Amino acid sequence: MSKVIPHSLFTDFDIGLFKQGKHYRLYEKLGAHVMTIDGIRGTYFAVWAPSAKAVYVVGDFNYWSDGRHLLNVRWDESGIWEGFIPNVGKGSLYKYKIHSHNNGVITEKADPYARRCEHPPKTASVVWHDTYKWKDKEWMQTRKENNALNAPFSVYEVHLGSWKKKFDDHNRSLSYVELADELVTYVKEMQFTHVEFMPIMEYPYDPSWGYQITGYFAPTSRYGYPEEFKLLIDKFHENNIGVILDWVPSHFPEDNHGLGFFDGSHLYEHPDRKKGYHPDWKSLIFNYGRNEVKSFLISNAIFWLDQYHIDGLRVDAVASMIFLDYSRNYGEWEPNMFGENEYLEAIDFLKELNKEVYQSFPDVQTIAEESTAFPKVSQPTYLGGLGFGKKWMMGWMHDSLQYFGKLPIYRKSHQNDLTFSMTYAFSENFMLPLSHDEVVHGKNSIIGRMPGDEWQKFANLRVLYSYMFTHPGSKLLFMGGEFGQHAEWNFRNSLDWYVLEYDFHKGIQQLIIDLNLLYRNHAALHEKQFEQEGFEWIAYDDHENSVISYLRKGETKDDSLIVICNMTPVPRELYRIGVPRKGKLIEILNSDHKKYGGTGEYTNNKILSETTEWNGREYSCEVTLPPLSTTVFVLEN
Repeated sequence: MSKVIPHSLFTDFDIGLFKQGKHYRLYEKLGAHVMTIDGIRGTYFAVWAPSAKAVYVVGDFNYWSDGRHLLNVRWDESGIWEGFIPNVGKGSLYKYKIHSHNNGVITEKADPYARRCEHPPKTASVVWHDTYKWKDKEWMQTRKENNALNAPFSVYEVHLGSWKKKFDDHNRSLSYVELADELVTYVKEMQFTHVEFMPIMEYPYDPSWGYQITGYFAPTSRYGYPEEFKLLIDKFHENNIGVILDWVPSHFPEDNHGLGFFDGSHLYEHPDRKKGYHPDWKSLIFNYGRNEVKSFLISNAIFWLDQYHIDGLRVDAVASMIFLDYSRNYGEWEPNMFGENEYLEAIDFLKELNKEVYQSFPDVQTIAEESTAFPKVSQPTYLGGLGFGKKWMMGWMHDSLQYFGKLPIYRKSHQNDLTFSMTYAFSENFMLPLSHDEVVHGKNSIIGRMPGDEWQKFANLRVLYSYMFTHPGSKLLFMGGEFGQHAEWNFRNSLDWYVLEYDFHKGIQQLIIDLNLLYRNHAALHEKQFEQEGFEWIAYDDHENSVISYLRKGETKDDSLIVICNMTPVPRELYRIGVPRKGKLIEILNSDHKKYGGTGEYTNNKILSETTEWNGREYSCEVTLPPLSTTVFVLEN
């Protein structure tokens, strides 16, 4: 049996950066790296375990026995153990067996930096080395334009395991290779600009949906090999579609092979349970004040952008990170040094994360799922912000779903719920999300929340989506919502694709295609989507008719669109609205069109404006508003 040969990939400079929390490429040093040394092929292993008195590599190459491959501890008090094992190569299974100084505790852990993991429920790390050749040079050179704040940014959120299943093959999920064909084709047909994957980093427990991660540097083996995941990303890029990953730096599970109590000490998690344990998710919280942990997390974010050409990171549960009292009762948390509830170390970590991401990859976006009114989430760090590119607009989501859940007869008393979002719409760079969280745990599907008979339910859904796509901000829609799936999302089942046999569902799908095209093709809907100048009310106060109307504006006045939403099933003919200038209105979208499942009975041909003052404007015109509809007009000279 070959012995461990002393070897190191670390320089003194690396160690200095690591201890300072400034090493953002740790994946190049820590973990398992296949290489040749003095003509001998093998694998270099390195792991951070400062409380260890001995660290052994155990695996299928030594019968999982410790005592055979003892790593060497570095002399510089970095806590890094390392060494080269000859004749261990790609595909070998391994873990670290750690004998701790703390009360003789022995842990057996997966490699935090492993590039591949065994298929759950197995838990070993896999030595991996891939030589994938990327084919997305053109996309990478031009993606800055596709990810820009003034570009259309419409995201299809996907759980890879349940998007579509093979019923004739034991109801299995599609592989990365199959998804590279079927999912890419579908997202392109639907005209989304981006796709977002719920967490694909390796996780042991299916019902966690990927939000309880144990393999931060490994795409889940459920659907194939790392190279095949790269192929999937490559195919999206080949079709001019960006890829966003859900990224979870907020917590991690206590599974025995994971990061918890890694070397017999609280290495990655905060030792104080008031800061180190998450009561909602029964999981551990990273110690954001520990430099080496910051290096781990930021290196992980950089890894996916660097090694997998990812175009953006949606950062999960930011609110749970930045508030010490998040989901905690009185006495379950302690204030910071200023007596406040902000978690200062976590805030500093997020700022450092975003600063490094945008410095190294200025053509990507970081997106915060942040549910509070914490200020400047999407403002640059040099202006005192957290530094994210965008923030989910949870208030818009909550208020809109609450409004559309009411019977139309009651909506006139709740119009402020619908219009309130515009009072703060430009305080952040907002993304409008109708995400997976809104179609689970008894909340019902989006279509299931709509009131009325079948026709009214679908008409309401068409108005909601049309309102969403014409409201300022970028967009996100969870899979199944694009064709009005009735059932709540269940990660164990495929989407209900069979409903597309029915016209109402096909109509919703066609509407989403057309809304994506409208959003992409009309500058008024994206050029100033995060600027006050890109929006102007025509009338928000017609409570009695439950009608709202507004302008969306681009760089030039000729780009302007007029949007009118009728929130009741009562058609309104000869409805007068003020318009910004003289010209003719041409209808470019009507959610009541027959191809969407609407009546198709109420349309507007070219309508000339009149010099009749209305809504405080010199010019106005009379239009026809279909029942439960959104109508969009372009104003031509």
